[in-house]
Amino acid sequence: MKLMFLGADHEVTGSCHHIEVGGKNILLDCGMEQGRDTYENKKLSISEADVDYVFLSHAHIDHSGLIPFLYKNGFKGEIFTTAATYDLCKIMLRDSAHIQEFEAQWRNKKAKRAGRDLFEPIYTMEDAEGVLQNFHECAYGEIIDVCDEIKVRFVDVGHLLGSASVELWLTENGITKKVVFSGDIGNINQPIIDDPQYVDDGDFVIMESTYGNRYHGEVPNYVGELARVIQSTFDKGGNVIIPAFAVGRTQEMLYFIRKIKEEGLVKGHRNFKVYVDSPLAIEAIRVFNENIDNCFDDEALELVQKGVDPISFKGLKVAVEAEESQAINFDNDPKIILSASGMCDAGRIRHHLKHNLWRPECTVLFVGYQALGSLGRILVDGEKQVKLFNETIKVRANIEKLEGISGHADKTGLLKWVNNFKNKPKKVFVVHGDDLVIEEFGECLRSEYGYDVYCPYSGAIYDLVTNNVIKDGGKIPIEHRDKSQNGGRSAEAFANLQTAADRLQRLVQDSKGGHNTELERLEIAINRLCDKFS
Repeated sequence: MKLMFLGADHEVTGSCHHIEVGGKNILLDCGMEQGRDTYENKKLSISEADVDYVFLSHAHIDHSGLIPFLYKNGFKGEIFTTAATYDLCKIMLRDSAHIQEFEAQWRNKKAKRAGRDLFEPIYTMEDAEGVLQNFHECAYGEIIDVCDEIKVRFVDVGHLLGSASVELWLTENGITKKVVFSGDIGNINQPIIDDPQYVDDGDFVIMESTYGNRYHGEVPNYVGELARVIQSTFDKGGNVIIPAFAVGRTQEMLYFIRKIKEEGLVKGHRNFKVYVDSPLAIEAIRVFNENIDNCFDDEALELVQKGVDPISFKGLKVAVEAEESQAINFDNDPKIILSASGMCDAGRIRHHLKHNLWRPECTVLFVGYQALGSLGRILVDGEKQVKLFNETIKVRANIEKLEGISGHADKTGLLKWVNNFKNKPKKVFVVHGDDLVIEEFGECLRSEYGYDVYCPYSGAIYDLVTNNVIKDGGKIPIEHRDKSQNGGRSAEAFANLQTAADRLQRLVQDSKGGHNTELERLEIAINRLCDKFS
């Protein structure tokens, strides 16, 4: 009975854990790595065709995104997850496949011109469609006999519609061990969905630590802050542009905006327009409305029982086709535009930024995490001009951030979840966090709460019967990093330095054709910096 760690180990994305029990092979999640990666992930040690079961915690691509890749490479097993997660995967995995195919098409145009080998997409729409037939929908709280060796139960963890912690009872040679996989633990007091539920027993716990070294603080007045931004922007005749993740965050914003309209918190702009410009977000709204009974919290259910749609209202407009998206920017009325991607690195939001960033009467409101190096992060950090579609755009719009909105539990929430166990597990495996966060949170559990903690790297193997490490994982920086850096603080610092250098390069390129005086000032500043550190 072995547990092998493959992804989201000393990193946040690419969640994947492999368990061997009684001749069966299990995957807990099968996620795609996204954004900046620190360490090389070990590949699955068996053929994809030899995987019997996947137990999926939720639909986010960093947890589900490589399931079609399994199928492409021979997987014919069964995937167990909640009904709402299956519904979201039907749209999100198809959307991911579309992105893979589009990227391959774009790369291959360049490859053909250069005489290079063609690029193959990670998987295709056919793979995504095919693997959806392997899903089994499970109800929260139901213990399912998967086979003689395995039982499973999904517990609502309040992170995303359908998200769950996974309880596994594993039996081999007459010995049964219970493994609990936290999934992504949700923040409390989120709109629409329930707060996290808790598990109270288990031999081994695999738990996330995304915000294991920070606190969200007091719950902000989201509705009041959002109303303030809308009022001030509309009074100036501008638009409020909200880059938002299509699944989860967009629906939360609609919930708040409905409340603002209902309570008349924005004065003088009755029935103001709100555009949702993201086909994926529009599909997700439908999925939310189809899972009211299983996933909505009491407040949202009460609205439904009164005949109120929690995420819809008068003045809400949707844009599916490209022509509908383009038409939004020819509407001169003050309005709210919700569009993806949430970090502004792709998608229709970039067109809306092009049309609104240069306008001082407009506001770009960020409502989610902005990764280092993303366009969203660059704007939040105060960049005065950016390049969009090969055009330099001056940033004159008001840039704001709605603080405190997070789908992840903070340190307090994580501790509440693990401290709910009646008896301390034999081992707590800390995963799904940045390198230093995992170490800090693991040390907190160890020194302050007395847990036996292991913080594995990808490739680590653990014996669940003897409760011992079989093999430590490799702390191997990814290939394009400086191999002299030994991971940890050095790897992260070097990555930050690379991002800063990329930003400087963009600044130099954007300066082309500028005034001689400004170019000379920039040249002097760069040379002084080089002289200082050379």
